[in-house]
Amino acid sequence: MDYRELFKESNKEVEERFLLTRERIGEIAAGENNGMKEQIHSYFKKTAQFLEKCASDFLCISSDAWKSCSFEQMKSENELFYQDILPQNYGKSFANPAFAVQELGEEFGRILSFLYTELRSERAFVFEQNLEKITILNELFLEIYCMFEDETVSYKQIKDTIYWFLYDYADDWAGYRVRELVDPALDFATSIIMDSDLGDLRYLYSYGDYISEVELKTAEFLNGLSDEEIEQIAATFTEGYQRGFELKGVDVSKKDTVNIRYPIGFERVIRAAIRQFAAMGLKPVIYREALNTLNKRQNLRVGYISSDPNPQYGYDHRFDNAIYLDKRMVDRKISCMRKAYEEYEQEAAGFAGPACFEVFGEEPFEPVNKPESYRLSERQQSLSVEYSSLSNELLNEFINQEERSFTIIAYPVPSIGEKFPEIFEEIRKVNTLDNELYKGIQQNIINILDQAESVHIMGRGRNMTNLTVALCDLKDAQKETKFENCLADVNIPVGEVFTSPKLKGTNGLLHVTEVYLNGLCYKDLKITFKDGMVDDYECANFPDKEDGRKFIKENLLYNRETLPMGECAIGTNTTAYVMAAKYGIMEKLPILIAEKMGPHIAIGDTCYSYCEDVRVYNPDGKEIVAKENECSAFRKEDPKKAYFNCHTDITIPYEELSRIAAVTAQTVEVPIMNDVAEERVEIPILLDGRFVLEGTLKLNEPFEGK
Repeated sequence: MDYRELFKESNKEVEERFLLTRERIGEIAAGENNGMKEQIHSYFKKTAQFLEKCASDFLCISSDAWKSCSFEQMKSENELFYQDILPQNYGKSFANPAFAVQELGEEFGRILSFLYTELRSERAFVFEQNLEKITILNELFLEIYCMFEDETVSYKQIKDTIYWFLYDYADDWAGYRVRELVDPALDFATSIIMDSDLGDLRYLYSYGDYISEVELKTAEFLNGLSDEEIEQIAATFTEGYQRGFELKGVDVSKKDTVNIRYPIGFERVIRAAIRQFAAMGLKPVIYREALNTLNKRQNLRVGYISSDPNPQYGYDHRFDNAIYLDKRMVDRKISCMRKAYEEYEQEAAGFAGPACFEVFGEEPFEPVNKPESYRLSERQQSLSVEYSSLSNELLNEFINQEERSFTIIAYPVPSIGEKFPEIFEEIRKVNTLDNELYKGIQQNIINILDQAESVHIMGRGRNMTNLTVALCDLKDAQKETKFENCLADVNIPVGEVFTSPKLKGTNGLLHVTEVYLNGLCYKDLKITFKDGMVDDYECANFPDKEDGRKFIKENLLYNRETLPMGECAIGTNTTAYVMAAKYGIMEKLPILIAEKMGPHIAIGDTCYSYCEDVRVYNPDGKEIVAKENECSAFRKEDPKKAYFNCHTDITIPYEELSRIAAVTAQTVEVPIMNDVAEERVEIPILLDGRFVLEGTLKLNEPFEGK
């Protein structure tokens, strides 16, 4: 079905309203100043010109005239729309809250910058041919424009108008987002992937997203690979997804849909994956990253995405919800989401989980904190946490986490450098390493860790890590194990053993000299744990230490006062580590690969959140029993205390490691001066960044060039 048919009826219903808004917006775009302050008039005129262009493009696409445009015409159109938020132009863009405040004043600058940002989402609805969303955004613009024709307009009046607009249309944003998550009938992206001539790169401009040289070169590179190579890349992805169900003992044939998240430019691989998923009986559910403020989660991008034209732009607007976030709005959003889940209950029940195809290689982003950007109050921070908990409870009510799976894989993009083709091939090899080899090596590590009461991790050189991680007890060591032997199934590539630590007794300092987490750089990140909970934290990103603490609280703790340690793992993929060092791309690797290249600690939920009662076994037949901690143990009596709906892995690279050791219950007497002390026996697993345990020495071969 042509995706445009989905909106045919609703488009017809709003057509008259759309034409009226277009006429008035055209007058504003072309009109002279009739008494407004010059800077305010300039803002509205520029914004009206953008909205008029969106209206014109909508009609061009609906008439199919767009399809006759040349590649250069499409490229020029794309560049025209995104040019003002590109880094070189952002300093004088109304999307930049600092510039908006400078030009429009303290009272209105920030909120009009928010409005401009929100209206920019029309570009997506132009290409999706969703006239209803275009029309209601146009009406919001005109309402606020009319308010500014009165010189006595106040900030509160503008804020209230935006608040009630979002409240009244919450069904159209928050409710509709639920449908996007589960309904395969919303096939805009699927149609592009499956029906386009992927050899004609004009198809990339069909999304309406920013298309850079990265997307163009990626698609061109993939078009040069053979069908067999494309099928193999896709199969690694889809087979990992299927193995996830096998490990859980869940029959995937009872499911209907799979959510595919991918970067634009990889359509040839995703087309192959869709066909492979179809062989499992799964239809694709593919949605765009959230564009409306009600659906955004700070500056995170979830869905299908293109290269970020300017990460600072998203970072500047990460807390725009400070304009409207209150308890009434939280309740309204949850109510709209519940209504949508009930309407699409059957689709939600058939949802099998996400399959995430990620990329890396972009220039690392170091954000600038701007005082002009919105920030959440303490009350709003609490409400943000509450909303996160409520929305996840709702999701879990309609989508049984015990009956779904996921998979995630990552490949480089051309911006990684001149050796992109070689790096792409190296990553393909890393993603297909021998599971059987790692299974045996990792089992040797687990055999020792199962005898331990805790794990002791120490850094060396500049790294000051000194951390003791307490482990759960085993009731029957013959049948139970503390660590999962993680192979290349849901979490690709192969290479880690992990556990859910006991919180009580987990103490000390985690330190990483530099790490990239969720697209943000942290310098000299230090997190202190006390009985498994984050007790203190700091980083060296900003001259003012307090700014660093705020940065961590907002982006790692997600505005909470603390989080538990949810995971302790030892990465074994030395092949990936040596490859990264060889090509100088260590800082560009995603956490998906980086976490396999040394020990890592995760803050937030455990890896088994919402699935603690599912019985899981290692390849040796032993049941993994370390699936919860003292927080998640509250899940049946008070889920808000049990779950935090976040999980961030932080890896210490091998070269910063002095020691990883299993600390046993045994003690030995150690002579000290004229006395004797008792110390726990520590069995080293790594010393000075190299594996030393019997049965693991093969992991050192990549360091030796073998």
